[in-house]
Order: sequence, then C-alpha cells, then structure tokens
Amino acid sequence: MCNKKKQGSSKIMSAPQALTLIKNGDTVTTGGFCGAGLAEDILVHLGEQYQKDNSPRDLTLVYCAGQGDFKSKGLGRLGHEGLIKKIIAGHFGASPLLTQLVIDNKIQAYNLPQGIICQMFRDIASRKPCTISHVGLGTFADPRLQGGKLNEITTEEIVSLIELDGKEYLSYKTFPIDVAILRGTSADELGNITMEKEALTLESRDQALAAKGSGGKVIVQVERIVKNGSLNPRNVVIPGVLVDAVVVGRPEYHWQTFAEVYNPSYSGEAQVPMTQVPPLKMGIRKIIARRASMELKADAVVNLGIGMPEGIANVANEEGKLEDLTLTAEPGVIGGMPASGLSFGASMNPQAIIDQPSQFDFYHGGGLDIAFLGLAQVDRFGNLNVSKFGPKIVGAGGFIDISQNAKKVVFMGTFTAKGLEIEVKDGALNIVQEGSYQKIVADVEQITFSAATAIDDGRTVLYITERCVFTLDPEGLKLVEVAPGIDIEKDILGQMQFKPILADTIKIMDKRLFAPEPMGALQGTNLGNG
Repeated sequence: MCNKKKQGSSKIMSAPQALTLIKNGDTVTTGGFCGAGLAEDILVHLGEQYQKDNSPRDLTLVYCAGQGDFKSKGLGRLGHEGLIKKIIAGHFGASPLLTQLVIDNKIQAYNLPQGIICQMFRDIASRKPCTISHVGLGTFADPRLQGGKLNEITTEEIVSLIELDGKEYLSYKTFPIDVAILRGTSADELGNITMEKEALTLESRDQALAAKGSGGKVIVQVERIVKNGSLNPRNVVIPGVLVDAVVVGRPEYHWQTFAEVYNPSYSGEAQVPMTQVPPLKMGIRKIIARRASMELKADAVVNLGIGMPEGIANVANEEGKLEDLTLTAEPGVIGGMPASGLSFGASMNPQAIIDQPSQFDFYHGGGLDIAFLGLAQVDRFGNLNVSKFGPKIVGAGGFIDISQNAKKVVFMGTFTAKGLEIEVKDGALNIVQEGSYQKIVADVEQITFSAATAIDDGRTVLYITERCVFTLDPEGLKLVEVAPGIDIEKDILGQMQFKPILADTIKIMDKRLFAPEPMGALQGTNLGNG
C-alpha cells in the first residue's frame, strides 16, 4: 500500500515538471472544444517555455475540435514559429495565431473531419494502421481533391481511396501519439481523473489510451487533488493507470468555458429555468432561424452547428417547444438547450453528456433526423464551402461528418456578407444596404459539402437565407421561396454569380417570420403547422 501511495504521489507535479515529458519532435494531442475541457494552463506554460528555451520544438500537434477563443487563447498560446512543425486537426479558425503560421507555409497542416480524428484515437490505441470510413468522400478530404492538405509544404498523402465490397471508402492513416495533454476536475493521488464540473468529457479517455498504446505519456490538468479512495469509481473518466502527470491548474486558466467560470447547468449539477433565456431580437438572425425552424418535426433528433444555427434553440424555446425536440451538439451533449458563443459545445440542462467519439458514431450511423449548419459559400451545383476562403483557413470541424450523414440538412446564412443591412416593416423585408461580398458563386473555393454525394444518397437539402430559400436539385440549386418585399431580379438574381433553377411556382415566405411577436408554432408535426 505504501508503495502504491508513493507511486501515485509522484504523479502530482508542477506544469514545468510535467512539460519535461515532451521531447523535441514529439507528436502531441490536446483535448478541448473552444475552451471547454482545454488544459489552458499547461498550454500557457508550454508557449512560455518555448520562448525562453527554444524547446520543445518541431512538435506534431493533433486535435479534433477548434481550441481557442478566436483570438490568442487556447492553441493560440503555441503560435510561435518553430514550436509546431505539423498539425493534423479538425478545425483551425479558433486559434488564428497558430493558423497564420499554416497560411505562411511555416507549418505543415492537414484538415480532416472532426469525427474521424476522434475515432482515429481508438484505432491508434489498438494499433490499427488506419481508420476506414465513408465520411469525407467527395470533399476536400478526398485524395482525388486535396486529401486534407492545406498548404504548399504539406505533401505527404495520409488519406487514400479504397474499395471494399464494391463501395468506395477513405482510409485515414494512423500514427503514434507521444504525449496527450488533457483536462479534468479532480484527481486522486494515483492519477484517477473525474470530470464532475466539466461541461464535456470529449475524447479524453481515447486520447489517453492512444498515448499509452503508443508508449507515450499522459498529462492532465485538474482543479483539485483529492485523497485516494474518495472518488466514485463509476465517475472516473481517465483511470490513473493511463496518467503520468497531474498538474493543478491556476484558476484563471481553468474556466469551464472561455465565456463562463462555471455554469452548473452545463455539468448537470443544477437545472436552470428556460424562461430566463431572452428571445432573439428581430433581425436577420431571427428571420433565418425561424424559417429553418419550420423544418423541425416533433420528437426530432437535431444537430445545431455553430453560429447562425444556434438561433434554432432560441426560437424553439421562445415558442415553448424546446422539450418537444432533442437538440444535440457534436462534442457529446444530448438534450437541453445548446449554448452559444464561446460556450458553444456545452448545453444547458442536458439529458446526457457522452464522449465525442460515441456522438460521432451516432451521427455517422444516421442517428440525426435533421442538421442545421452554417452557409458561408454555395455554388451552382449546391456544393458548400465553410472551411477555406482565399488564404484564410477556418477548417471543417464536424461539418463533413454531420452533413454527410443527417437524414435532412438545412444550411443557414445571409444571402450576402460584409455590410448587409435590412429593414422589416409591415411583414415585408427591405434590403437597406447590400452586402459587398457575394456568397452564392459559380464555384466554391473548397468543397466542404459535396452536393453530388448528397444526391447519390438521396439526402434532402435546403439553403435558407433571410430573403429566399433554395433546395438541392439534381440539376443544381433551385429557388423555391422568396420573402415578401423582395424583388427576384434585383435582390436575388442580381446578387448571384449564376442563374439558379427557378421552381414552377415560387412561394412567398411565411409573413410570421417577419413579425415581432412569437409565431405560435410547432402545433402538430412541425413549426409550419401553426
């Protein structure tokens, strides 16, 4: 017993001590979703140590979701030339300081579907040579396009096309993990980790298993140390046998999310009344969210993407029908009301919080009835790009995984961008100032959503903007609805780079979308049957 205690106690150390486990050239994986589950304190120390000692350097960084505040926090702490040599990740936009080095050809970089990377950790843990999936076919992850490569200095092929039983799949090459940097709430002296105050559990255990299966090390940042035997074994997410170092994080670098120090409704400690959530103000976002919500059906299992789709939850809540739906988000929340902004990924009053790889298993298996995702750039074929614009790299996140597997997909976004202003009066829409950036183009810059694949799969696809609605037709984009007050020639066709297919009868969008009072919706099967 004494030997065990001594061995366990040796795992508790300072951040600088833990960082000695990272060597030059190591492959390092980090856990986190925006700020949730992110070992921010360890990242701060790692960035500072590199600036001081020029070591460790030339690391390969592997992670699933975006980890940052879209400014300097999170993986932005590692945005120093020479620290990172290569990145394999699902999302880049949340850490622009690091991403700029990719844009400048200072770091090799691959963008793979977020769910695939989650599942790769399990395959790495069991020493499988690859992860095989249909996810990514027809997108920029497909080797017939870019194979996930993001810049000129990235040349190695890590994705290949294979055929099994007459069907095409993508094979994603696995690789050893040398160090996993993770986060929990409590650790005992043996290194057992619980996550009772975390908003998400993510893929933490699988990352730890991947490191151990590779002969690597696991470092975990926690809020507190507790006595051996005081943790309920059923609550242990990362067993101590997988953990090499435990670091107690400084409170200022251990917030539950980047927006909130601690919200008990995210972790299941308390339920909060949904009446305290303010409704959306009338404007572009509410109009689009309302029209998209009309595609909902009672008892539907739904995914909400970041940005514009977050408004769906607010609309359902305002209409008093949030409980008639099961809203989900990809990092592992099921039920409740998904949070927005820098708390995106968490959920108020969730029914369940599961690990991210299992959530993507559910998504990949067709568990979603409908998904609402952002609309950044769409072309004449119906392809979407949300991942790369000129030199700007955003990354796909879970967009590919979700859009290729939900039974129905609804893309939501403004018709134009940069300066768009509208006016709503007497149930009609007026464009006060047109956006200077056209989003509906002849050809997208990168294919994040493959229209051809969706058509082959028989998937229902809609594209909803504040002024009109398109559907995906085998021949391309079809205009089917127009907002009252909108001139088709001037406000729609005049702001596109091509002429879409025009439906035989173009409907007028429901006037309730443009009224200040609640729509009185979700009576019956969907929001439109008011």
